[in-house]
Amino acid sequence: MTEPIAPPAATAPPAVAAASPAGDVHALPGRWIAVGAMVLAGLCAAAVMYAWNTQQRVKGLEQQLVKRQEDSGAQAAEAQMLARQAQDNSRDAAAKVALLEARVAEVALQRSQLEELIQAMSRSRDENVLADVEASIRVALQHAAITGSAEPLAIALKQAEERLARQNQPRLDGVRRAVVQDLERVRAAGAVDVSTLAIRLDEVVRMVDELPLLSAPQPQRGAARPAVRPPVPAASAASAAASAGSAASAAEATPDPAWIELLGARWAALGARAWDEVRRLVRVTPIEQPEAMLVAPEQAFFLRENLKLRLLNARLALMSRQFDTAQADLRDVQTTLERYFDRGSRRTTAALDLVRQVAAQARQVTVPRPDATLAAIAAVNGGR
Repeated sequence: MTEPIAPPAATAPPAVAAASPAGDVHALPGRWIAVGAMVLAGLCAAAVMYAWNTQQRVKGLEQQLVKRQEDSGAQAAEAQMLARQAQDNSRDAAAKVALLEARVAEVALQRSQLEELIQAMSRSRDENVLADVEASIRVALQHAAITGSAEPLAIALKQAEERLARQNQPRLDGVRRAVVQDLERVRAAGAVDVSTLAIRLDEVVRMVDELPLLSAPQPQRGAARPAVRPPVPAASAASAAASAGSAASAAEATPDPAWIELLGARWAALGARAWDEVRRLVRVTPIEQPEAMLVAPEQAFFLRENLKLRLLNARLALMSRQFDTAQADLRDVQTTLERYFDRGSRRTTAALDLVRQVAAQARQVTVPRPDATLAAIAAVNGGR
């Protein structure tokens, strides 16, 4: 510290001047001690104040720490409770997620099915027509394979051609041309009309009982009939009676030539009848099959029944599409008709003609497959 400078004093006497420095020397340390004590007291007060302040701060920190510890414990408990709740929520969420995944999978499956259904329903008219045509052709092909007849396939192809013609779509022209081509091939293959052939065989069965046998006696065809004189007209008879009455006397003398002619005609007719009866007693008939004449009258019934059975067997074979068996039975029927029945009769000739017609038409027909139509439909469906 800077002390104030004292004003200069008056000059004292030498004795006084010699005594003053010694007194100042003894007074200076006490002043410094007082000053040091005051400074030390200030420092102690400051230290006490700092210590008290520090203690207060420590107490505040302890209170804050206790409070924060209590808060942290409460938060930890709350956190544990929240953790348990979170676990429960997680388990519930996992169950819900599993349920939702199952529902999502079900919805996806339903969606795929719905898309397929919508796609099937949203097909164009041409695709529907092609699908119907293909289905009808395949059904007709199976029917033809079962029955052996090309008629169902020809009908299906004809209906398909008419339906495609009504559509009038350029993209279906190739299918229509293929249908027409297959229809011509099926028609060229021909078809066996089994119902008509069965009707003809039934007609032959009905005719069997009326067919004449070679061994049965038949009236001779072309026998000469006795000549019958034509009746005399009434006018000529009247004139003859008048002339006879007028010339009665002349008739007594000379015989009438008309009566002589009439008597000769009657004798000639009587002789012709007698000769005809004599000719009928003996009949000469050429027989190509001698065993046909050996059939006794009581065996004719069994011969006709056997022929009927052959015809019925042929009919059943035709209905079951066994054409080889039918051909064998028809050959036996034809041989029997030619051997044991009179081929000069019109009934026998008609029966033989019917049997020959059935034998000519009863043949196995290979139904051609409509491969061109199916290939054209597949090409159109594959190019959409």
